[in-house]
Formats: sequence, structure tokens, C-alpha cells
Amino acid sequence: MCNLYRMSKSQDEVAHFFDTVARDLATAPGGNAPELVYPGYPGMVLAEGRLTQMTWGFPLARKGAKGQPLKPKPVNNARTDKLSSPFWSASFRKRRCLIPVSDFAEAEGPKGGKTRTWFALPDSELMAIAGFWRDSAEFGEAYTMVMTDANAQMVPVHDRMPVILAPGDWEQWMHGSPDEAIRLCRPYGGDMQLTRTDEPWAGRR
Repeated sequence: MCNLYRMSKSQDEVAHFFDTVARDLATAPGGNAPELVYPGYPGMVLAEGRLTQMTWGFPLARKGAKGQPLKPKPVNNARTDKLSSPFWSASFRKRRCLIPVSDFAEAEGPKGGKTRTWFALPDSELMAIAGFWRDSAEFGEAYTMVMTDANAQMVPVHDRMPVILAPGDWEQWMHGSPDEAIRLCRPYGGDMQLTRTDEPWAGRR
């Protein structure tokens, strides 16, 4: 599952990237979204004709050992085979979005010594990952990524990967029926660029 990605482009560059599906794109104030995006952090999304920041992860209520309420957990990945569950279904059916990503990381290596392995598209500085969103009392507007089975390049590192959408599929993801959208939730069929690093997976945020 993806728990870290990088977004290194400006809001204007992202707006240009999405020009084919949002020529009159409205943009919200940029804020202070970090380049490295972790669960619970703000990230950029294209939703309902606007490019804006939301929190990465739907809030999940938690309680401590004595029943006391804890800070909600941001649930930042939605498996394709779970999209009909009560936690996800309404948002998947009604509020799909596109998440611009420069590259995303997975943990690789032995327990206690895992490092970051980054995945990008070799022919594009950005990719569009399938997502959906909802408003929440805890985080405000929040979004999640959709995950599917890994392709051949991802399998050595992880058995799942984000749903990466080709530009020709963006309109259908955003505005198609749920059945049309679910058919897009498949392993990425193009080439991917893999970069292994010595960066500790649990590095400083």
C-alpha cells in the first residue's frame, strides 16, 4: 500500500497537466502543502472542476485502552475489492477525483532496515492516480487513493499499487458510472521507472 508520495510541481504546472479535462480550472489558494506527502498531510487533488488541497486519508475513529477517544487514523488507501463497503461506497460513487503525483514510494528491505523505493513514469513528470473524497468533521475535505493488484514491475516490491490513469481515462474516472470507473481499476500497463535508495523508510517527516 502507498503511504508516501512526492508532489514536486507547482499548482500552475498541475493545472496545465490536467488541461484536457479541466480547461477552465478553478484553483484554490495553494497553502503550504509539503513536497513529501504522508497520510494525514495536505495534498493536491482535482475534484469537481477545482484544484485544491485536502487531507490525505479518511478519518477513522479510534479509542484507547480505557475507552478514551484518540486522534482519528487517516485511512489513505482504498482497495478495489473493498469499494462497495459502507466506509467507501458513497464517496466512490459520487465524489471521484484525480491525485497528481510526481512519484510514490514503497518500503523495501529487511524488518528494521527498510528503505524507500520510488516509482515514477519515465515519459512524464506527473501521473494521475485515481481517488475519491468526502468532507469530514475531523479533517475537513479528505481524499484517499485507490489501490489495485501490482503489475510486473511492482511485484518484487509490493503486491499492490495505486491505480494510475492514462489521460484518455481521466474523464471516465471523474464522470462515468461506478461500473465504468471500476473497470479502470487495473494494474498499470505502461513502463515504470524504479529507483532504489538508501533513505530509511521511517525517515523524518
